[in-house]
Amino acid sequence: MSEHFRAGTVAIVGRPNVGKSTLLNRLVGQKVSITSRKPQTTRHRVLGIHTDAEFQAVFVDTPGFQTRHGGRLNAALNRSVKAVLADTDAVILVIEAGRYGREDKLVAALLPAGKPLILVLNKLDRIKERASLLPFLQEMQAAFPAAAVVPVSAQQGTGLAELYKALAQCLPEGPPFYGEDEVTDQSERRLAAEFIREKLFRLCGEEIPYGAAVTIDKFEAEGTLRRIYATILVDKDSHKAIVIGRGGEKLKAISTQARQDMEKTFDARVYLEVWVKVKGGWAEDQRMLRELGLE
Repeated sequence: MSEHFRAGTVAIVGRPNVGKSTLLNRLVGQKVSITSRKPQTTRHRVLGIHTDAEFQAVFVDTPGFQTRHGGRLNAALNRSVKAVLADTDAVILVIEAGRYGREDKLVAALLPAGKPLILVLNKLDRIKERASLLPFLQEMQAAFPAAAVVPVSAQQGTGLAELYKALAQCLPEGPPFYGEDEVTDQSERRLAAEFIREKLFRLCGEEIPYGAAVTIDKFEAEGTLRRIYATILVDKDSHKAIVIGRGGEKLKAISTQARQDMEKTFDARVYLEVWVKVKGGWAEDQRMLRELGLE
């Protein structure tokens, strides 16, 4: 460990669907946050931890700041973003390379003054001619003169060395908060619910995930075996039919893919049962949101 070791917390923020969770997973080197192409995938504050000889960064993956949708759920998500920003040592603002729009600016307006900032230009793999990005890079450096501007592709893992270097310079000197082998503070129970919910986002239609939640009814650990019983909550009977699918095929695919992620992450065999239950208006139910850890 370096004589001048650095350690601190880092908030990862940005508008929905800019790749924050993919970036976190890449920085940590393991899947600790669910991902999909749909906004509002991340609902819970998630810690991912990177430790090397020079520094330890404790990443906080926040919900995408919501500017399009109202309601109690999205108000809770936005409060989470603001609370995280106020309580970290540094901030990573993620935008898409070549694009800085109204929603990005709304998130940037939340950034606390004087806090170390790294501007990550993500999805670099989508830029065919890298030289064409230079004017945008200069524009962002002018807009954020105090920030380190780092182009990356979270999907491909490029640009991470420069991002780690920028992080090491942002964090205060001090001992690590976690052991060098720890990568998250998420419990297996919480991760199990998140893996199931990720498959809802990936395998169901556009409407379903926003009216769906996952509860873990029972979680039993027996050596290298996990017995997990979960319920998917949906708003309507028609949603239940979509999640179950013809002959139960969709629910089977959700369960199988989630179980495979669990077995890989937990390094254990997993017995998983998933049921679907209709609970209309859960996203506006304050008690329900509190039970799910969202309020």
